[in-house]
Amino acid sequence: MIKIKKRKILLLPGDGIGPEVMAEVKKIINWYNYKKFLDFETDEDLVGGCSYDKHGTPLTDEVFFKALESAVVMLGAVGGPKWDTVEFAKRPERALLKLRKELKLFANLRPAICFKQLVDASTLKPEIVSGLDIMIVRELTGGIYFGEPRGIKPIENGERRGTNTHTYTSSEIIRVARIAFDLAKKRSNKVTSCEKSNVMEAGQLWREEVQLLHEKEYKEVELNHMLADNCAMQLLRNPKQFDVIVTDNLFGDILSDQASMLTGSLGLLPSASLGAKNKEGEMRAMYEPIHGSAPDITGKGIANPIASILSFAMALKYSFNHDKEAENLEKAVQAVLEDGFRTKDIMSKGMKEVSTSQMGDAIISKLK
Repeated sequence: MIKIKKRKILLLPGDGIGPEVMAEVKKIINWYNYKKFLDFETDEDLVGGCSYDKHGTPLTDEVFFKALESAVVMLGAVGGPKWDTVEFAKRPERALLKLRKELKLFANLRPAICFKQLVDASTLKPEIVSGLDIMIVRELTGGIYFGEPRGIKPIENGERRGTNTHTYTSSEIIRVARIAFDLAKKRSNKVTSCEKSNVMEAGQLWREEVQLLHEKEYKEVELNHMLADNCAMQLLRNPKQFDVIVTDNLFGDILSDQASMLTGSLGLLPSASLGAKNKEGEMRAMYEPIHGSAPDITGKGIANPIASILSFAMALKYSFNHDKEAENLEKAVQAVLEDGFRTKDIMSKGMKEVSTSQMGDAIISKLK
């Protein structure tokens, strides 16, 4: 088994604006190393469409093994219309799914925080989103994205049938629910578990296993069950009722994107994908902004790097146990927003529009 290097970070900028926002993360890592506050070893390589263009595959074995030996993978973004006609198994997004699956990254943490400086950027009324702070915990390696059988096959009368299987085991549900309960204990002590137990047997199992775990180990945490479609409605109606939401792979994908837009911009929000700890207490993890590759603005220097930078803050906290440094980086981001610096996606009247690089430099200046 490949041993994890505790201080190694693998940078995979990927496609589109990925390299642009990752460049700002690299600046911050280098600043920490230069100031001798931290001692990270970094490596950088290709993933996604750029890897397919050079190697004929979105993820080479060499890069995969680099990921296996790294404590942290920092990902930019993958994909774009350029690769829409590539065969399904070699599309850029398959690299992301393989990394999640093979690194056993089963818990995806997606915070949705509305910064007070950006309340007006949300499409909802300020009183609805002001002070919003939700953590969505999405199961990442099971469910309909990985279930078998799957595929597209011809059937009678010249038609075709597409099949995807939604399946979960008790252990898959319990391990991600435990992450949610543990997070809630450090927050507002409230978990909402979402599924479709009214029409899906896998959803019924999800609800039962979460309830049993709660009764056995987490009675002090408030637990509510909610159907996923109702949760989607409630996120728009009264999002501040939620603290931690735990849900499966498919619903987590949808609900976390919806929650992110409550905050005003996809360019602001980070995510963490965590694996199980081994006997030495080590775990693999991947951190990435939740935005896509944004090919329409690639190369223009206007991409918002804040989500990538805050993803690194999550890495400092969850993988390296540098809570103080993580908090300082988050405060630096807040301070820059307080000073009125804005990239194009969050620009408003009276603020100062800056480039991707200028935003990164401004955040570093606040660290100094």
